[in-house]
Amino acid sequence: MTSKHTFHIPVMGTAFTADSPLKVAHYGINTVIALADDVLLERLRKYYSDLNDIYYDEIKNNTVDYRAERITAYLDMVNKIVSDKFDEFTASTKDKFEEVKKYFAMLPDSSAVKREFNKLIENSFSFEDLSVWLKDNLSMGSIDVNIMTKVDKKNYYKKEELPSKYNDAHAGLRGYANSDLASSVIFSAGMNPRLYGYIAHFDDFFPDASGYIKKKIILKVSDYRSAIIQGKFLAKKGLWISEYRIESGLNCGGHAFATDGYLMGPILAEFRDRRQELVDELYAICKTALEANGKVVPNDTLAVTITAQGGVATAEEHDFLIDHYKLDTVGWGTPFLLVPEATTVDKATMKQLQEAKEKDLYLSNVSPLGVPFNNLRNSSKDVEKFQKIEEGKPGSPCPRKFLALSDEYGTQGVCTASRLFQKNKIEEKGISDKITEKTCLCMGLAATAVINYGVETRESKGVSICPGPNMAYFNQELSLQDMSHHIYTGDEGVVRTDRPHMFVNELGMYLKYLSEKIEEHKEDWGRKSGRYLNGFTTNMNEGISYYQEMFSSIGDTFISVKQSAINSLNDAAVSMQKMGEEIATLIEEKK
Repeated sequence: MTSKHTFHIPVMGTAFTADSPLKVAHYGINTVIALADDVLLERLRKYYSDLNDIYYDEIKNNTVDYRAERITAYLDMVNKIVSDKFDEFTASTKDKFEEVKKYFAMLPDSSAVKREFNKLIENSFSFEDLSVWLKDNLSMGSIDVNIMTKVDKKNYYKKEELPSKYNDAHAGLRGYANSDLASSVIFSAGMNPRLYGYIAHFDDFFPDASGYIKKKIILKVSDYRSAIIQGKFLAKKGLWISEYRIESGLNCGGHAFATDGYLMGPILAEFRDRRQELVDELYAICKTALEANGKVVPNDTLAVTITAQGGVATAEEHDFLIDHYKLDTVGWGTPFLLVPEATTVDKATMKQLQEAKEKDLYLSNVSPLGVPFNNLRNSSKDVEKFQKIEEGKPGSPCPRKFLALSDEYGTQGVCTASRLFQKNKIEEKGISDKITEKTCLCMGLAATAVINYGVETRESKGVSICPGPNMAYFNQELSLQDMSHHIYTGDEGVVRTDRPHMFVNELGMYLKYLSEKIEEHKEDWGRKSGRYLNGFTTNMNEGISYYQEMFSSIGDTFISVKQSAINSLNDAAVSMQKMGEEIATLIEEKK
């Protein structure tokens, strides 16, 4: 399914994009549904079934495979509603014509199909002829799904541990594999060998002779090395990665998987320069595996797309990423949280996002996964958490248990944000922020849908939200058409004019991150500390040099921020020199 747009909406939390396809897929916009929370998806299935007069039969949690069954049922419902909406849309009767025009108004002016449509309607036309043309030329957006590979908790039935195929991520994969969708599954958060091996159980992930794959694989990666390692692992099973989705380590929303000082620009350049090498090497491995396993071997080399996301905020940055790095699409995440036509955010949280400044958006340690998490200061979930601490009742009841991955205090897994874990840990070590700062993301990231859709529940309605640092530069609610227009033409007034370039923003975050890492290693110096810090500084210095050369060689591109960017790069080089000297002194002292 080829998108007519050069942007996509990435996964955000569990609820924020859970129903985005129902809102925007008929406009040809690709979106992503998180499969982590089957309870949320089941609730949304009931809500949208009632709304669209679809028969609903509740899938209760009293069977072995209820999680996968809920996911399949939700995805099939979404696919049906979106497909019906798209079919109705392309039928193009007079009363639907404004919607049709809206579809094309949101496309970039460079779009060939947009120019053809405008030419078509300039002359006299019949709606019957227009309908035929629309069906031949338009496609709905891809309804993709996201699985965090490491969120793969074991599950139990009648107190007996179930086989690994019933683990959370495995069940999510099975739920998607059994659905009617022809789209992509995005694997994020690193490699899970057992989960990757499980993909080969489903025929939809293998190509036919023409190279068509009904269910494609997308890998979310932070660097080329990760892409090649995971790509080879899957290729040896005859599984093809159709897209590599490069995500900034620190300039993105959600969990932050920082690199060892590799910056986004150099990473994108490596993918651009080695793209054909990547395809050729992995296809040779994949073809051999397909032959060895008696699978169909495509007539031609399979296609790969390269996309990126993290921190983009202007049309100029969007175009530069596509033109300079030869990307297929660019992900715009955080800004879409301010677009109710595309995402689900409750009114109170929306107001907080609009008013948020740099100080309100920070990299926190609230996630039970133990991975840095981009957080909104004073979100209603944080306020609720602080109230519980003051009342002497820290922690959450933990009804979902999706992040119950610790083996302390419980044979079936315990979440570090749970009341059980924090109570026991405080009794052992005394109360501290390191214990009580963890928050219940399972409930917090789903709460916005509970609020917006009037779900009757006694559960917490405290909202956790995970915008990227970019949110500080957007301060108004936007329509879908406004946002599309901003992406393609750069409307004035949508983003703050004092915003630094996206690469400079990320660099600043890495400078702060390295400084914090130096302090951490001072307190806990290990055998690998010196090598890690030296490697980090080497990568950072190479990245700064790359940007200095890049900004001096791109002519009038980024002319309004170029001098500011160059000044920031020079300052960064000075900071790196000082930190390099500090590291050298530390290494000498620790000998």
